[in-house]
Amino acid sequence: MIVIPAVDIKNGKCVRLLQGRIDDDTVYSDDPGDMAAKWERLGAQLLHVIDLDGAFSQSPQNVNSIRKIVQSVKVPIQLGGGIRNQKTVDMYLEMGIKSVIIGTEAIKNPAFVKKICKAYTGQIIVGIDARNGKVAIDGWTQTTRIEAIDLARAFEDCGVAAINFTDIQRDGMQTGPNLEATQLLAEAISIPVVASGGVSSIQDIKDLLPLEKLGVSGVIVGKALYCGALDLKAALELTHSAFVADE
Repeated sequence: MIVIPAVDIKNGKCVRLLQGRIDDDTVYSDDPGDMAAKWERLGAQLLHVIDLDGAFSQSPQNVNSIRKIVQSVKVPIQLGGGIRNQKTVDMYLEMGIKSVIIGTEAIKNPAFVKKICKAYTGQIIVGIDARNGKVAIDGWTQTTRIEAIDLARAFEDCGVAAINFTDIQRDGMQTGPNLEATQLLAEAISIPVVASGGVSSIQDIKDLLPLEKLGVSGVIVGKALYCGALDLKAALELTHSAFVADE
């Protein structure tokens, strides 16, 4: 299982939100590129970058900051937020982004997402953000009637790299990940699942590790890293030790 630090960008700054509320943010750095480089120095093998303004405005808004992150690190980057068409996908992949995360369009235009997944096999991640099990879209401002598991199943055999699954009510709250929902999703599909939302300590990483055998391949961590509740090096050592033990 890989531990993936999050770098969320709002107005060109690195921030964290509570439950995805755009007006409930804490600024941790004026330079997202520097923050990304910090996580790389501490051993991160992959970074999770979100254009928060893009997610809410439905189009890219922090392209210059994202470009600086790409220039600041050598590790792969997965990027989401405001990615609604192929032009945007092409722009980011050409920029050097390893994989793009598509969320809202998985609901609004699934045919497009399936097409782009097949065109860029292994480089498209479907982001499924759920509130009480129901998928939320448009920067989490609207909750649909669609179950997270049903949406994930719709993208089997399309070349999707992973499903990033976020429990919105736990995001930024440090209340622990939703283990039950994450397990149910992983058991329901063959696509790798990346857990997100609620990680508060090294114990939460330990609690997620048994789900690796079910297909949970990674965990995104944000607030806990930024406030010092989780030490990235310790988390990386834990997951590495677990991997070695399974060899």
